[in-house]
Amino acid sequence: MAHIAPREEKPAAALGLMAVSVFFFTCIDSSAKWLILAGLPALQVVFARYAGHFIVSLLLFLPRDGLALFRTGNPGKQFLRAILLAGSTMLNFTALFYLPITVTTTIMFAGPIVVTLLAIPVLGERVGLHRIAAVCVGFIGVMVVMQPWGTGFHPAMFLSIGALTFASGYFIMTRMLAGVESNATSQIWGAGVPTVMLAPFVIPDWVATDTPSELAVLLGIGAFGAAGHIATTKAHRLADASILAPVVYLQIFMAAAAGVLIFGTWPTIWTLGGGLIIIAAGLYIWHREHRRDVPVTMPPPR
Repeated sequence: MAHIAPREEKPAAALGLMAVSVFFFTCIDSSAKWLILAGLPALQVVFARYAGHFIVSLLLFLPRDGLALFRTGNPGKQFLRAILLAGSTMLNFTALFYLPITVTTTIMFAGPIVVTLLAIPVLGERVGLHRIAAVCVGFIGVMVVMQPWGTGFHPAMFLSIGALTFASGYFIMTRMLAGVESNATSQIWGAGVPTVMLAPFVIPDWVATDTPSELAVLLGIGAFGAAGHIATTKAHRLADASILAPVVYLQIFMAAAAGVLIFGTWPTIWTLGGGLIIIAAGLYIWHREHRRDVPVTMPPPR
């Protein structure tokens, strides 16, 4: 059994770590969009993201835990969790080729809303009228962002909806494994399974990078993934999820800054307005869950 670190109460450090993790998740999306726009296949970028994460996790955890790192009492759940995360990443990275980073990020913020619905049949949770109302309001926000009635709509938004659904399933599986598996084991399985499965499809048709900067970003995207997930996990060891949940909404501002500074795209009034509605619904769900002392739903990681 891999080492399981004890809980501590350091909320200030936890909030800082959570903000850092959100920054790294923004770096993942920004790097992916930049690389795909540069001409690299989306599947290759996904592979680089997980292979880098897998290597960093091995370097960090293998010396401490040895081969126990790979042992799990829930191989089926770990495998499904990894597949759901990889599927979300594939769809999200493909959507990023067509959509502004603010749009994909905002749609993904509907994660707590989808998780609330999935928790009913999967986890057997009871959801009251207040949270159902918040779910409905959140989906109105998604519709505002997508604008299916106007010229701002793009079919790639359905890819973001698919990414959101897969990521919400990943979060449900993470909740099922919480307290059962160590962080190190979950990191290894979550990054290792996609790496092994994608390698036969990506490596034979590998597309070489054209510039040193492209190579640096391709190598760095995996490190961003590992750093973001490790920082998130450590933050949750230092403070309750109810304290950390609102911090993730910083990403909408980071994504907007990345869109402007890197890609020269400004968020539209529809994206900002819909984003505010989604965030309000998510925060209300967080508030209700915090009052009921149940696991807080947070937007899924990248």
